[in-house]
Amino acid sequence: MELDKIRKQIDELDKDILDLLNRRASLAKEIGKIKVSSGKEIYIPHREKRIILELLRRNKGPLSSSAVSSIYREIFNVSRSLESKIKVAYFGPEGTFTHQATLRNFGSASDYLPVKSIGDVFTEVEKDRANYGVVPIENSTEGVVNHTLDMFIESDLVICSEISMQIEECLLSVSGRKKDVKKIYSFPNPLAQCRNWLEANMPMVPLIEVSSTSEAARRAAKDKDAAAIASEAAAALYGLEIVEKGIEDAKENYTRFLVIGKNQAGASGKDKTSILFSVKDKVGVLHDMLVPFKKYKINLTKIESRPTKKRAWEYVFFIDFLGHVSEPRIKKALAELSNHCLFMKILGSYPRAE
Repeated sequence: MELDKIRKQIDELDKDILDLLNRRASLAKEIGKIKVSSGKEIYIPHREKRIILELLRRNKGPLSSSAVSSIYREIFNVSRSLESKIKVAYFGPEGTFTHQATLRNFGSASDYLPVKSIGDVFTEVEKDRANYGVVPIENSTEGVVNHTLDMFIESDLVICSEISMQIEECLLSVSGRKKDVKKIYSFPNPLAQCRNWLEANMPMVPLIEVSSTSEAARRAAKDKDAAAIASEAAAALYGLEIVEKGIEDAKENYTRFLVIGKNQAGASGKDKTSILFSVKDKVGVLHDMLVPFKKYKINLTKIESRPTKKRAWEYVFFIDFLGHVSEPRIKKALAELSNHCLFMKILGSYPRAE
């Protein structure tokens, strides 16, 4: 009887929650009409971040912060689809980790365009065939994705937001038996992330690099002697069995993805900024470029260099740091940094991933 009483209370609460969600959805539709008529962006990542930060501040449990964030991420995705349809290009095909990150950020109600290369993602957004694009930028164990960095040198697109996703690599095959595996397909990054496991468990099995983890799963589905290193989602998509889960060497294995578009995000209160620049060739210039960040107490989170490909030994530098370009201290630091630069480009200020 006590159980029935509690369940009845839950049933009543569910009715209230449904009514409130529909009221929220109606307001989202009204906002969508205003945005469409005035040409405003449908996806406002800094607004979504502010809402979540305020909710987390008010949350007293028992729901965890991650649970609250997950629930509201889906509410945002559904509400956005009621405002207007968004089309998102991503480095595909379906079943890749980039595909999963894209779905997590934009929800199942958006339109998706899988493309064959990171460069194609930039092209689709630049030519307005997609509103946004999603590309990988770095992995916590294998480092930066150089092709993505190189695209920013020439492109005018900006970073709108970022996605951080924990990566679990799985060994997949038709039979699901390790003894049947005579060769293994995968994308270079997952092969590198699972190097120690492969050497310890399948040292004599040839490793074959392909264009994506989904392509690896597709090939394994057609070859009973083959296996693929890919996601659990790829197993379901291509009808494969899981030989073993979690074969990555580092269990804290995260990949960071960027959402790219044409408009700068506003400040959310918990932001990151990315810039690129080239410096004048003189003694001590690398020291000089870091001084403004120390002077204004700005926390750098990443520094990378890439050749310009225009002149031998000429480089551009990519820097990520905490803060938004609208903050006075950030403006001052960038102004001082520019004195040491041949050129400088702000790639975006955007809400930090959870």
